[in-house]
Amino acid sequence: MGAQENKAKLRRFIEEGLNKGNMATVDETVAANAVDHALPPGMPQTREGFKMFFTAFRGAFPDLHYHIDEEIAEGDKVVQRATGHGTMKGDFQGMPANGKHGTWTEMHIVRMEGGKVVEHWANVDQMGMLVSLGFMPPPGS
Repeated sequence: MGAQENKAKLRRFIEEGLNKGNMATVDETVAANAVDHALPPGMPQTREGFKMFFTAFRGAFPDLHYHIDEEIAEGDKVVQRATGHGTMKGDFQGMPANGKHGTWTEMHIVRMEGGKVVEHWANVDQMGMLVSLGFMPPPGS
């Protein structure tokens, strides 16, 4: 598959899988032997680990939505800069639900093979998320 096809597959993964919570899309777009280098410590770095994490994440943020701000593809890799946002209505990773709406940015690098994700790396602005949700004060305050 070419770079444009890989971008289209990844956009479908985000729209259907992450934004709509359709975990069947994950099975269709992520290889069974995929490695996710971005999952929290203690979670298996596998497709199943990813589904466990995002099921919990969507449970805490039922209106979770990602917007792709920028996308670059070359060869077998797709890079995306995205903005995520959602309202925290459930507990998540030791943080109690507080009903606040959070916004954060993320950068993703995905390696594709045969039209499926086989490897994923990410950098998430967790401090920005924690500040926007009110769990920590803004820097310099």
